[in-house]
Amino acid sequence: MKKVILITTATLLSLISANAQSDSREVQLGVKGGVNFSTITGDDLGDLDSRTSFNAGLVAEIPISNRFSFQPEVFYSGQGFDIREVDQDNAFDTDENVEYQLDYIQVPLLLKAYIVKGLSVEAGPQFGFKIHEEFDFQPNSDGGDIEINSDDSYVKDFDTSVAFGASYKFDNGFFFNGRYNLGVTDIFDDGTLFEGVDAKNDVWQFGIGFMF
Repeated sequence: MKKVILITTATLLSLISANAQSDSREVQLGVKGGVNFSTITGDDLGDLDSRTSFNAGLVAEIPISNRFSFQPEVFYSGQGFDIREVDQDNAFDTDENVEYQLDYIQVPLLLKAYIVKGLSVEAGPQFGFKIHEEFDFQPNSDGGDIEINSDDSYVKDFDTSVAFGASYKFDNGFFFNGRYNLGVTDIFDDGTLFEGVDAKNDVWQFGIGFMF
């Protein structure tokens, strides 16, 4: 996993370097962070609630023309879902209050288009690398916290989604961003307990950032 992250980061830095003189606008590097509201969607999952977590990472903007840019990012994203209602059916066969934590390193590769000065929309593929998985049983439950290793996991290590968003960047470099990440691949491995359950990540993100 560390090798994957290092290779991905090196690739993004190479793209930035290769395109540094691509336009009269300068290549910009920045940081971003914000809140996640995540769940998984699909048939036969039952009643699941969203998990609230956070995202934080790095962003680059590489100009293509006066109006368009390429925007690669690398960031941590806390995802998953909650099971809160003990009287509701769910695919996980539990009546406990549980937070299912699925944490990823996400690498979106976005095309960014400016509508007017400062205001832009963005869209593109996003590739997720799972780095942590845990059942977090809520207070007054008997289960405690259970970290799941890769040998016992039903969830794939790699995920693909499509990101759609909008942002507003001020002249001083600060920006606000909102984004929706729509999963396009099933998160569960074939040949497991959840084979045939078509489950995909579904994440809303809101945050702020700064471009240097």
